[in-house]
Amino acid sequence: MRTFETAPAPHLPARRTVRATMGLVIAALVPGVLAHAWFFGPGVLVQIALATAFALGFEAAMLKARGKPLRPFLTDLSAPLTAVLFALCIPPLAPWWLAAIGMLAAIVFAKHLFGGLGNNLFNPAMVAVAVVVLAFPRAFTHWLAPAGLEATMGLPGLADSLVAIFTGHLPPPWGWDTLAQATPLDTVRTLGSQGATLAEIRDAPVFGDFGGRGWEWVANFYVLGGLFLLFKRIIPWQVPVATLATVLVLTLPFWLADPDLHPFPLQHVFSGGLVLAAFFIATDPVSGCTTPRGRLVFGAGVALLTLAIRRWGGFPDGVAFAVLLMNCAAPWIDAHTRPRILGEGRPPRQDAPS
Repeated sequence: MRTFETAPAPHLPARRTVRATMGLVIAALVPGVLAHAWFFGPGVLVQIALATAFALGFEAAMLKARGKPLRPFLTDLSAPLTAVLFALCIPPLAPWWLAAIGMLAAIVFAKHLFGGLGNNLFNPAMVAVAVVVLAFPRAFTHWLAPAGLEATMGLPGLADSLVAIFTGHLPPPWGWDTLAQATPLDTVRTLGSQGATLAEIRDAPVFGDFGGRGWEWVANFYVLGGLFLLFKRIIPWQVPVATLATVLVLTLPFWLADPDLHPFPLQHVFSGGLVLAAFFIATDPVSGCTTPRGRLVFGAGVALLTLAIRRWGGFPDGVAFAVLLMNCAAPWIDAHTRPRILGEGRPPRQDAPS
């Protein structure tokens, strides 16, 4: 006869471990990463490697300082996932120390000072992006033109990318003045402020069919990875649907009213990091909402704040700041969107007499 201690527990086991879940999310990012490297050079792969190394180093140091075992947490892939998401949000040839500062902010301050994995209020990768954007805005002027533009001399290879990342200097024949180029969102903001119409702005070679040239293909591959996560039930459908649908619904009337002043709705979607955020960042179960209605509100809020920052803010793409602001509101949203339990009465009004 089996004893009580060896009998199976009367509950269903967890479907996936943290490591398996993180591994699937990283795998879903692979198509987008490869597309990113194809259009903008192998520097993004170097940034991923650097950020991962710094993330694991800070993770090990904080685990040791907190008296936690190293192996279970170093191998759960949460730190590498944070590193990959951060690396995809910075220029491919950003200086190496940018990854160090970003991972210090993400792993030490945004993760472990809140209690470690599962206790963080803010998305660590977006904290890292916000810190480096605010502290080192000049480093974000070194975005590369996508492969295939006639004005470029080709993209630096792996060796030249390593030289640029670790020394800050581009080997001949490249130079920052000729290689670095404004992103599509930067171009719209700059030329729009000078009075150019969107029809004139979109004549620039940096634009593709819908969004930025190269950027729209990268976003398409992020969509494929996001659909894979939805199929595997890793992420809830409410967040990406609410994020992308809100952008389309809010921007369509403005574009119809004046297409020379307001961008085409799909241009908002396929420029910048909106698709990446919709499927891989705003869906974070720890820093986001947990109720079904709350996830819809959260995704819509990310979209609304992103559009507001792009239009009136000081940065061309406000995805990171939008996610962090909605992280602040997530507990309040969950509290007000909690489904009522069957048989539970409505809570009494605060002003009702007792």
